[in-house]
Amino acid sequence: MKIQIGDVLRYKKPACAENLYEGGYLNFHFLTKSPEVKRLQLEKGINPSAKIKNCSGESVRPAILISSSPNKKGSAETPWEDFYDVDNGHIRYFGDNKEPGKDPATALGNKALLEAFRLSHSHCVEQRSLTPPILFFKRATVNGVAKGYPQFHGLGIINSVELVTQWDNKLERTFTNYAFDFTVLCIANEHEAFEWDWINNRRKVGFSLNLTNNTAPSSWRKWLTEGSNSLNKLRRRVSKLSLEKTINQKPIPGSDSERVLNEIYNYYANKKHRFEALAEVIAARVIDREHGIYQKGWVTQGSSDGGADFIGKVILGSGFSKVELIVLGQAKCEALKSPTGGNHIARTVARLKRGWLGVYVTTSYFSDSVQREVIEDKYPIILIHGRRVAEEVAKIVYESEEFGDVNDFLVSMDKDYPSRLKQRQAEEILNV
Repeated sequence: MKIQIGDVLRYKKPACAENLYEGGYLNFHFLTKSPEVKRLQLEKGINPSAKIKNCSGESVRPAILISSSPNKKGSAETPWEDFYDVDNGHIRYFGDNKEPGKDPATALGNKALLEAFRLSHSHCVEQRSLTPPILFFKRATVNGVAKGYPQFHGLGIINSVELVTQWDNKLERTFTNYAFDFTVLCIANEHEAFEWDWINNRRKVGFSLNLTNNTAPSSWRKWLTEGSNSLNKLRRRVSKLSLEKTINQKPIPGSDSERVLNEIYNYYANKKHRFEALAEVIAARVIDREHGIYQKGWVTQGSSDGGADFIGKVILGSGFSKVELIVLGQAKCEALKSPTGGNHIARTVARLKRGWLGVYVTTSYFSDSVQREVIEDKYPIILIHGRRVAEEVAKIVYESEEFGDVNDFLVSMDKDYPSRLKQRQAEEILNV
C-alpha cells in the first residue's frame, strides 16, 4: 500500500484496523497493522517500534515514527517549536526530555534516536543497514479538529544532533534536550509515493534486510551504499518542480521566435558587448511593461563595469512613501545550444548588495542546476532566457510603426549604444 507526502490519515481512538478508510481518510491502523508485533502508535512525539529479531538473529528496530503537534507549541507538554521544511528536505525536531536536571540521553525517544544516529553514520554498510527508517508526521487540523489526523511528511535520516538548553515559558525553568536535524529523502523516483509495505515487512519476525530493501525507496538504498556523505544529493527538493525545462527556454524549431533569436545572435556575434543595451530593454519589459516602475540607467563601460553590464532602478510607491531598488544587470550573447555557466550567475549574485535586484539576460538557456541554486538559495535575481528575449523583440517590432523588421530595430539599438555608455558607480542611479 502506498501513501504520498502530504496525505492526511485518520488516527482513531480506540484503534480499529478493520476498515481501509475512516471518515474518508486512509485508516492509519489499517495501514500499519501487523499480526506478529505490537501496533505502531503516534501517541507521543517520538514513537520507536519495538525491536525484533531478523533472519540473522540481530535485534533490529523496524522504524521510528516522529509526530509534531503545531497546536501544542509553547505548552507545558511541548515547550518548543519543531521546524518542518520538507520541500527543502529538512526537519529540525526537538527530543522528548522536559525535566530539569535529567540527562536527556536517558529519555526513551531521545535514546532511540541517538542509537539511530550512531548506526546511520557508521562507516560500515552492515551497521548502516540496521538503521531504522524514520517516518515523519505532523498533526493536521480537519474541520476544526486538531487531533486524530496525522499528515505524512516523508522518510528521513538523522543528519546531526545538538545538545541544547531550552526555556519553558509556562513553568519558567530551563532544561537540557537534544535537537535533531533530519534529512528528508527524495522519493521522486517513486513518483512521490511511499511504499508502506516496506515498513510492514520490516516488522515481521525473522525478516531479511536485503529482501525487504527491494521495496525501499531508491534514495534509501543509495544511502545504504554510499553513507552519510551522500545525504545532500539525496535530499528532497521540491524546487525541482519549479524548474523551467530546457525545451521551454528555447524557441520551437522552425518558429518565428527561432528565426528572431538567430538573427539577434548573428547580429551581435562580433560585437557581443553591444548586446547589453538590448538586454536592458528586455529586462525593463520583463520587470514591468505597464506601470513604469523600472527606470533605465546606463550601460557600463567594459573597463570599469564592476561586474555589471547595465544599471537601472525599480521605483515602488510614490512621494514620501517611495523606495528605490538598484537593479544590476548582466547580459550574455551566448551560443544558443549551450546553457549559460553557473559561474556567471554566481559572480552576478556576489556583486549584489542588500536591497539590490539582479537580472541576468542571455540568448541561451539555464540548466536545472543553475535554476535550482537560484531557487533554493533564494537569490534576488531574475533569469531571462533566449526564448523570452526573442519573444519580446518580436513584440517590440510588431507593436512599433518605426521598425519594419527585427534588423531595423537592432540597428536602431546599435545607434543609441554609444550614448548609453557611462562610467559611474551603481549607487549613483539613486540620484537620477
